Amino acid sequence: MEFVVASHNPKKLREMEAILGALGISFAPLPEGAPEPEENGLSFEENARIKARAACGFTGKPAIADDSGLCVDALDGAPGIYSARYCEGTDEDRNAFLLRQMEGVPDGRRQARFVSAIAAAFPNGDELTVRGECPGEILRGAQGAGGFGYDPLFWDAAHGCTFAQLPAEVKDRISHRARALQKMKQALGEYYAEQ
Repeated sequence: MEFVVASHNPKKLREMEAILGALGISFAPLPEGAPEPEENGLSFEENARIKARAACGFTGKPAIADDSGLCVDALDGAPGIYSARYCEGTDEDRNAFLLRQMEGVPDGRRQARFVSAIAAAFPNGDELTVRGECPGEILRGAQGAGGFGYDPLFWDAAHGCTFAQLPAEVKDRISHRARALQKMKQALGEYYAEQ
């Protein structure tokens, strides 16, 4: 069974293969020329389903997609589904903008969570959707040079460092996407057992 991954990101492809490949599933990247659907959902789950449905419709194969971002409690869940486009510019620009939004938020009230929703769409119209979350706090300044996005600001108390300071293999094991992929592994296993 081959799934199309609704992404051109080779890291996502490898991550999905590493966790879901045990089910006997192989993964192919989204073909060049595939349309980029408008992510106009109101949740991570809706956006993941939009991308999975579009990839499935274009290729005629089962497709899998994720949508992820950072939700900060003190900002009523922002940047949320707009994490990648919270402001114009680079990851550093978005981190600086987030810190400006967090000015005046005291320690102890800086809780946040990374969220990943993963959806699978099948040619017969069936869909599966799961969510993984990873709790943390937003620091007052960046720490660490690894990772990407908001990782340098995201403090993981369980490991005593930011996501940007974690070794890649540890982050890949405990991240919101890894947690969602483990849930999808179970959901797909159950789905195929019922077929």
